[in-house]
Amino acid sequence: MAVEIPPLLKPSRLRSRGGLLGECLAEFLGTFVILSFGAGVVAMAVAALPGSGRAETATTVFLAAGDWLLIAWGWGLAVTFAIYVAGGVSGAHLNPAVTLAFAVRRKFPWAKVVPYWVSQVLGAFAGAALVFLVYHDAINAFDAASKPPKVGGHTEATFSIFATFPAPYFHGGIWGPLIDQIVGTAFLVMFVVAVVDLRNTAVGSNLGPFVIGLAVAAIGMSYGANAGYAINPARDFGPRVLTWLAGWKSYAFPGNGAWFTGYWWVPIVGPLIGGVVGVLIYDLFIGDVLHARLKAGELPEPGRTRPTTDEP
Repeated sequence: MAVEIPPLLKPSRLRSRGGLLGECLAEFLGTFVILSFGAGVVAMAVAALPGSGRAETATTVFLAAGDWLLIAWGWGLAVTFAIYVAGGVSGAHLNPAVTLAFAVRRKFPWAKVVPYWVSQVLGAFAGAALVFLVYHDAINAFDAASKPPKVGGHTEATFSIFATFPAPYFHGGIWGPLIDQIVGTAFLVMFVVAVVDLRNTAVGSNLGPFVIGLAVAAIGMSYGANAGYAINPARDFGPRVLTWLAGWKSYAFPGNGAWFTGYWWVPIVGPLIGGVVGVLIYDLFIGDVLHARLKAGELPEPGRTRPTTDEP
């Protein structure tokens, strides 16, 4: 709608929001949306549906693959709407791995990296806090009905609403989950830069957020079970701080569970490495080719090796 919307604040108070402050506010709100709906859909699957009598038992979690599809699509839609919310102001990085990758290869100012990271972590914390507020009763009911082990009366299952941990088949090893996070985030950033690269098969600006949301859902379906597909340091660290404050304690920091120890840093370091790997792979295989063609003044149709010529 092309209408003039009057600002809520006086123009004199808005000037500071036109630059980095405004971008940080957008990153905060966008990441808040991601966690509000992403962690919200996990809360539905883990605690609310079982506790409300809509699952087989009061503690039934992941009875079928459809439960995982619910979560994968939920996170994908969460990212989609978050980008629609924040994209016009900050570019909607909403992920420290994306911010770092753009600083490495897309001339994003290094001076903005840390402010973006802080805004993203705070937004993730706030989103997780909202989910905890809304689903507090369901979480407590699930934990009360569950068998030990528990930390502070809470279970690993309800901890998984907010933060991630590896699957038991890694037997507490770090390398498997770390590689998983590198691979998943590399794909995420590769898809993001492909979608926003106008030199490539460009997606319309209004469809870009939807396509990136599909990418998140696809990663969750293909690589989600290994380590919960955090693929976003803020998405894991902010809610992890919230759970530590709310009583999950050692599950959050240092990240100890029945089959894993000291895990808290893996969903941070893995995605940061993976984001840089993803943008470098895209530029090596695709971006450099597009750049060379632009320099040569030729942009053949996708699939053609050379421009066509009309011969008599």
